[in-house]
Amino acid sequence: MNKLSFKMALLSMAFSMTIVGALPVLASSGAVLSEVDFEKAKTLYFQRCAGCHGALRKGATGKNLEPKSTKKKGQRRLEKIIAFGTEGGMNNFDDIFTRDEITLLAKYIQLDPPVPPEMSLETMQKRTRVFVEPKDYPTQPQHDRNWENFFIIIERDAGKVAIVDGDKHEIVKHINTGYAVHVAKSAERHATESVKNPGRFWYTIGRDGRVKKIDLWQTPERMLVAETQIAYDARDISVSGDGKYLIAGGYWPPHFVIIDAETMNPLKVVSTRGANIDGFFINESRVATVDTTPNASTFLVAAKELGQVWQVDYRDLDNLRVDKINAARYLHDGFFDPTGRYFQVAANASNKMVIIDTETRKLTTMIDVAKKPHPGPGANWVDPECGPVGGTVHLGSAKVITWGNDPVGHPKQAWKICKTIKVDGAGSFIRTHPKSDFVWADQLMHPEQVVKQSVQVISKKTGRIVKTIRVTKNPGFAAVHIEFNKDGTEVWVSAWNRKDYSNDSGYVVIYDAKTLREKARIKGLRTPTGKFNVYNRINHVT
Repeated sequence: MNKLSFKMALLSMAFSMTIVGALPVLASSGAVLSEVDFEKAKTLYFQRCAGCHGALRKGATGKNLEPKSTKKKGQRRLEKIIAFGTEGGMNNFDDIFTRDEITLLAKYIQLDPPVPPEMSLETMQKRTRVFVEPKDYPTQPQHDRNWENFFIIIERDAGKVAIVDGDKHEIVKHINTGYAVHVAKSAERHATESVKNPGRFWYTIGRDGRVKKIDLWQTPERMLVAETQIAYDARDISVSGDGKYLIAGGYWPPHFVIIDAETMNPLKVVSTRGANIDGFFINESRVATVDTTPNASTFLVAAKELGQVWQVDYRDLDNLRVDKINAARYLHDGFFDPTGRYFQVAANASNKMVIIDTETRKLTTMIDVAKKPHPGPGANWVDPECGPVGGTVHLGSAKVITWGNDPVGHPKQAWKICKTIKVDGAGSFIRTHPKSDFVWADQLMHPEQVVKQSVQVISKKTGRIVKTIRVTKNPGFAAVHIEFNKDGTEVWVSAWNRKDYSNDSGYVVIYDAKTLREKARIKGLRTPTGKFNVYNRINHVT
């Protein structure tokens, strides 16, 4: 067992209570899983399945996988679904799992799910570690690089992020951050508050709930300055407008935690368990996305299974004001319109984009889109017919859909579908830049290799696909996630080796944003996925 596999096994043991003293039995077949196989299957499920289907397997973006649902399908059908995916938006896993692992997982999901443990504030505080004291932070960059054009690139299955120089196209440092980092964020420029040197400090959070603080002014060997852990399973984090607090959302336990951004000490835990929009109590109400409101001193928390967006005022932690805004299930990723007033968040199981007015703290409307919208960090641009629009790809449909998002300047088009653009495959991420003539969309969810490895470039002017780019031809690889550089002249796309996280064969392909031709490749990355350009992210460039 390599070091990463060992760490993943330990993580799974911490995540789920082991059923001791009994061998799980499949009632439908009488077969048994040994405790060793049960633990192996539990680890595989946590790594690849729990994010969509939930720790308790009640479903959300993915289907319900409790025994009452899975036993009806039977072993053979379950194995086919895991191997080849579905048209509903589930990816194929035949290029990730072995045949024996697929068989094992199909058996495992016909058993009752183990109940994970809780995590107390005291436990979080004990897991906080400081590597560089704030008093020892440098007062100016300790290198001569253009740190505002750095990229933070997630090396998902390696448990790392890479700091990459966007000017020189070279890796500055690989930093150990924990299993399956989902996102990296920094303090952004804010309408009513200010933080000194926005973009200097970056915070990552992974599926293991570990939060890492990175200082881009440090020398490479000192960039990781502190860490904590807020959950056993998590996916998002954000920084307050004044830079004082972080908010981190947990998948399990289902809660959000407010953290001192300087010391990394967890300060307050708020459970997201409660009644959903239909009035049913939900025990596993996960926090899908957390964002900082650009124009107000609030965080936005998407309570996935509740179907609610919580607007959390962070100015008084002792008397926390939380406005709970009913929307739709199951909430996932979101992004703001260009003014920063309206939050546009996907409710993938409801096939809707939800529009929240952060000024009134109320629901504006919901837009019916295609199957399982997934905008990721989203994209805003100006359409010649509709004016300003937002756009999304879909996990379950080969479509890019845009809608008007300027109720002041273009009231007739506001919150109405502008264009539906047919693409080759379902995708996970869409991205553009104000200086670019194009919108880029990946097709990660398509089972066919040639489509999964390609991105499509769409004209803002016509809404038509102008080019399909095959990013990689390596077997088992996929093209995923798009990010522009600081000045909008380059487009970076990850070539993600989805299966083999034991080597550094992944890479990022850089394209000229105008000619769409390949310019360069950055090699030596292990399972690269998401990328975050410092300047674009702190300035809300979508």
